[in-house]
Amino acid sequence: MSIAERTREAVRERPFLLDALRAGVVNYRAAATMLELDANEESVAAALRRFAADLPDYSPSERSVRVTVERGVGIEAVDDTDHLLVVGGQGVYADAGSFTALLGTGEVDARALATALDRLAAVGIDVEAAGVAGDHVLVVVDGRSGGRALRVLESAFGAVPDPA
Repeated sequence: MSIAERTREAVRERPFLLDALRAGVVNYRAAATMLELDANEESVAAALRRFAADLPDYSPSERSVRVTVERGVGIEAVDDTDHLLVVGGQGVYADAGSFTALLGTGEVDARALATALDRLAAVGIDVEAAGVAGDHVLVVVDGRSGGRALRVLESAFGAVPDPA
């Protein structure tokens, strides 16, 4: 495998670096060092430059999403009651705990959820559960973080990057 192929593969294993390349904010020498490809760093840096030139620009697009908040949700083993989300036998239920569920409805998909999760992590909000299906996305956070999480999600859905 060539240095260029190894470099592209290594970048694809690090989505943050792919986004940075698309945005044009990478120090190629530093990125080459970080990738640790067991190759000449200048060759890897050159491969990064060529790869970046081939990528589409990082262009976030605004999505039409309405976010509603439901307080007092819980995460419990699935039973016969209505649930907001079920994964691996655990469900998110209304009126069953101290978490806050944020439900986005509209132009959502896995990319919108990923953007939201990245933004929540960046501001230190832990996510207890999350999922996307159809035109709905659900994110569950600690009850005390609900208001801040709402603002983060609305901002995130307004700037979901287009696919590479």
